[in-house]
Amino acid sequence: MIERLNYLEINAKATNGLAAVNKHATSIDNKLRALVELRVSQINGCVYCVDVHASQAMAEGETQQRLDCLAVWRECPFFDESERAALAWAEAVTLLPETNAPDDLYDSLKEHFSEQQIVDLTFIISLMNAWNRLAVGFRHLPDARA
Repeated sequence: MIERLNYLEINAKATNGLAAVNKHATSIDNKLRALVELRVSQINGCVYCVDVHASQAMAEGETQQRLDCLAVWRECPFFDESERAALAWAEAVTLLPETNAPDDLYDSLKEHFSEQQIVDLTFIISLMNAWNRLAVGFRHLPDARA
């Protein structure tokens, strides 16, 4: 359900272009990708994307407990060091005006991810922010599940 304009139809070329870029960030595990996309969407308050990426994470084998605790990932032991590095980077890039993507978070990424993975992860985060801004701006809401 889209409460304002249907951006998906009105500019399908741009929507498809954004989706096409997303398909090239393939070096990140799908489960981690869903967690990162979910966390970015939580920060941005995107109800549609939170719904979508929580479902995707579950489909990738994510546990309900980890999903429940994702918003407070720093305070719980359920996330490993590579996930913590990715989540910290996701938050820093999402909140760029406040964080300026600090060197210590970038250095932490290098301990767990290849250069290709760091680039792909940053594309995933950047694209998720773009999708969030479209969905929030046009009030794209999820349909109720049965």
